[in-house]
Amino acid sequence: MSQASVLVVEDNDLERNITAETLREEGFAVEEAAVGKRALELLSSSRFDVVLTDLMMPGMSGEELLAEVRSLHPASQVVVLTAHGTIDSAVKAMKSGAFYYLTKPTDRETLVMTVAKAAELSNLQQENLLLRTRLEGKFEIEGVVGQHPTIQEVVRIVRKIAPSNSTVLIQGESGTGKEVIARAIHRLSPRASRQFVAINCSAIPDALIENELFGHERGAFTGATERKIGLIESADKSTLFLDEIADLGIGVQAKILRVLQEKEVRRVGGNESFRVDVRLIAATNRNLAEEVAEERFREDLYYRVNVVTITLPPLRDRRSDIPLLIEHTLARFARNAGVKPKEVSREAMEILLDYSWPGNVRQLESAIERASLLCEGDRITPRDLPEEVVARKTRARGAERARGDRFELPVEGINFENFERDLILQSMERSDWVIAKAAKMLGMSYRTLQYRLDKFAIRKPDSRTSASS
Repeated sequence: MSQASVLVVEDNDLERNITAETLREEGFAVEEAAVGKRALELLSSSRFDVVLTDLMMPGMSGEELLAEVRSLHPASQVVVLTAHGTIDSAVKAMKSGAFYYLTKPTDRETLVMTVAKAAELSNLQQENLLLRTRLEGKFEIEGVVGQHPTIQEVVRIVRKIAPSNSTVLIQGESGTGKEVIARAIHRLSPRASRQFVAINCSAIPDALIENELFGHERGAFTGATERKIGLIESADKSTLFLDEIADLGIGVQAKILRVLQEKEVRRVGGNESFRVDVRLIAATNRNLAEEVAEERFREDLYYRVNVVTITLPPLRDRRSDIPLLIEHTLARFARNAGVKPKEVSREAMEILLDYSWPGNVRQLESAIERASLLCEGDRITPRDLPEEVVARKTRARGAERARGDRFELPVEGINFENFERDLILQSMERSDWVIAKAAKMLGMSYRTLQYRLDKFAIRKPDSRTSASS
């Protein structure tokens, strides 16, 4: 770990010099500033792990400096120095984001221990901030993680249709992220300021689903002691997401059709219809065309919900996204827990790439979260993974291994930037440096691979240089 940096801000020269020298003797890299203005000059060009500042200073106060530090460098930690008479101000500063406060004069041990803990937290938050920034650059829509061409095509469609009011049907196996896509469409639409309304149609019995969707008037049935607003009415001027729409009964399907056609809703037991402006997004893990053929789903409703169709691929069909999904999950879990993200051992990564993931992204995220909780050290190993993941391998991966098309993993814990670069380099070498062939091997588009070749500065070796070396 690199030397922790500290900025000491104190208008009393003697106190500042003593504090700075004490911290230097303990191995900290220390800069000094006598006033807040000079501190801001240093902060504008450098980030410090810890800013140790007096509260009462001429010109800019410690509280004002704290606000500037939080704005310029969110991961930097501020420790406030205060006299006994200004402890209330110090407590107020902590509520504004200070790490801790120390009363003057403070003993050496307390000073060093406090600054060390603040530096440790700063380092952790900075790592998480950098990782989050790097991850956000790898996917274009919040929550949608992946560089595989099928996912990039989904992202393109989402961006294209989000501003419209068209009904959308999202198809895909359980766990592929249908609700994530629905929420992404809502967030990018003009309706984003309104609450996204979602209901899982398979989780509510037929006898209750109509009441949930349409609501009821007081006295509509035994026990209806007051009026209830249904979810469709609640979604007025917003987005309604019907997950597993194929599980709706035929009778409820007819009423949903009327809502789409007439833009009206009538509560159970009511005589009055209300105009509603609702955008419907439906999702299913079934083939709705087959459901129509079997007369389990209304044909007229099928054509109403099937204006734009988005089909999400199962995880086994986009294995190249697994490392990125793992990285994203590890970073999110670490951020929520306030800890450093775990690494993944070579053996564990190989198992994760081999598994078929019948539960898709949802199952992968659960497995990684479990592994993070059970992991004894900083690296996830096979013993931390669920038993079913370790035990099973897919036939598809077996076929890839028989052909020799497999991911070559480093022996040490996974560094995802290096992992991606090595994977691309191997693919280019195997394809004799033909970009189109390598792109197909990696499951990328030609343009995506070209971008990554430029990003990692990967060039075909000069044959003359190789021959002479």
